[in-house]
Amino acid sequence: MFTALEIELNGPVATIWMNRPDLHNAFDETLIAELTAACVALDDDADVRVVVLAGRGKSFSAGADLNWMKRAANNGIDDNLNDARTLARMLRTLAEMKKPTIARVQGAALGGGMGLASACDVAVASTKAVFATSEVKFGIIPSAISPYVLRAIGARQATRYFQSAERIDAARAREIGLVHETVEPDALDAKVQEIVASLLQGGPLAQAAAKDLIRAVNHQPINETLVEETAHRIAHLRATPEAREGIAAFLDKRQPSWMGE
Repeated sequence: MFTALEIELNGPVATIWMNRPDLHNAFDETLIAELTAACVALDDDADVRVVVLAGRGKSFSAGADLNWMKRAANNGIDDNLNDARTLARMLRTLAEMKKPTIARVQGAALGGGMGLASACDVAVASTKAVFATSEVKFGIIPSAISPYVLRAIGARQATRYFQSAERIDAARAREIGLVHETVEPDALDAKVQEIVASLLQGGPLAQAAAKDLIRAVNHQPINETLVEETAHRIAHLRATPEAREGIAAFLDKRQPSWMGE
């Protein structure tokens, strides 16, 4: 199905490999469309529990393909708007997957690549990784990725990096909240697998509900409306078969059914 991606299935874990290593996995129309389609398909696949996003070669993703950007620069407003909407839709599709997502960042994650890492639920970076919102160097802004980068690093840090386009090394990325873990390159896959193992212990419906809960609660004032909202959410979830199974498994000192044999 895909020309710019490879999908690797390993039991309940799906890895989406961006597969344009000679172009540092830069975005073009094809990669954007295929990433959107892959996220939709894997989110609908009941056998998939966790999705890892990774890049072949030296780079995670160097952002927009310069040839694609050059074509866009020669297009009119309507064509540019359609391209921008397609990119924004892809990032939102990734960010709002019901399943846990992990960005495996082994090298450069620049511009849109930093947006991909920010849109994933968890980001794990090699000490060789480097990040940047480099758009202002090309006379543009990190518009489509901004909701996810702001969610990750906050407005204060974004105000600096959106304007300066400075390179952010792995240690600094962890310091500002862009990535959760940094490890030596040869330990990257082991750290990803460690987090995958933790994620597989959670109930899939509960994890989807947890992601939705964060979107509903984040930045909301703590008032009676919000308190009532949270009460309704937990009350409805407690009544589900998954919750009953999870509590029964804990009391019986056994694994819940969603962890398999």
